[in-house]
Amino acid sequence: MKPETLHNSNGINDKRLFMIVQVSGWLGYFLLNCVLDFSQTRRIAPAFFYINIFLESAIGFFVTNRLRKRIIRQKILSKPFSVQILQLLYQTVAYSLLSSILQSIIFIATGYHTKNAIAPSWMAQWVTDAFLILAWNLLYFSYHYVQKSNREALGKAQLESTVKDLELNTIKAHINPHFIFNALNSIRALVEEDPQRARLAITELSSLLRSSMQAEKRKTTTLKDELKIVNDYLALESIRFENRLRVQSHIEDDLLSQEIPPMSLQTLVENAIKHGISKQISGGEIEILAFRKLENCYIQVKNTGRIEVNKDSDGFGVKSTIDRLALLFGERASFSLVQNAENQVSATMKLPLSVNTQL
Repeated sequence: MKPETLHNSNGINDKRLFMIVQVSGWLGYFLLNCVLDFSQTRRIAPAFFYINIFLESAIGFFVTNRLRKRIIRQKILSKPFSVQILQLLYQTVAYSLLSSILQSIIFIATGYHTKNAIAPSWMAQWVTDAFLILAWNLLYFSYHYVQKSNREALGKAQLESTVKDLELNTIKAHINPHFIFNALNSIRALVEEDPQRARLAITELSSLLRSSMQAEKRKTTTLKDELKIVNDYLALESIRFENRLRVQSHIEDDLLSQEIPPMSLQTLVENAIKHGISKQISGGEIEILAFRKLENCYIQVKNTGRIEVNKDSDGFGVKSTIDRLALLFGERASFSLVQNAENQVSATMKLPLSVNTQL
């Protein structure tokens, strides 16, 4: 893509913007010199002075237009920074010489150099032009440097957002099969033992999958919606475990609108049953808590059991929870899995309070 086809942050074509600034800049230079001359002399200077300034501005406009075309043609803006600095210095010297030579030719041809005793010498004119071209170069290069930095920052942000979306979708794609297989294993255990309960479990699973599919379409879901899925899942598992599974919930009402990763709480409850309750002969208890502390929301699942140090306790469920918290909330969120008591494990998610829960 050529530089002149790029657009700035306001959506204006760079070529059009350049011409607006170019005309305004050199016209402003002409008017400023006229005002300064009038304010210093307190009189209207001879016409040749204003013609001189006008011609100087017109030549500056022409020379800097040629300079821009050279920058674009040789793709100087895409070269290393050190090369750009050298080109800036070279162009300042070369194009200021071109500008002063053109002015000298015009002044000699029109006879202005003989009519004005205070007309600047060629060397003085070249120094003036050099400062003007240097200022023009600095403005031009600085503008494009800022524009390039902004485009790179925007591109990086878009790339990071895309990567996060892909990572979240990958994690979600693993969560549903992982959850479905566990539920089907539970139902399989009931098929021969109690066909009626197995049919009821299949109905519960159908309702659960419908709810989870709706939740998976979003990056976050509310704690209220997540609890519906958890309750459906617990109803399904209660058919399997009967009175071996006991559940308590302590949820602060004002946290029901808290945003959390979809299926995150369900994953923690599923792990509590799989690694805790199912391994207890007499079953056990699951306690679900949600409470606030300072500017954070804590969602906790406690279950009867122990963390098995001889096995990889950081299974997929734990890892997916940690990954999604990091992707969605960064360092503001965290996860912990600890042995609370001799026979109680606690899994805790810490999240920043959602805006609608802070009111």
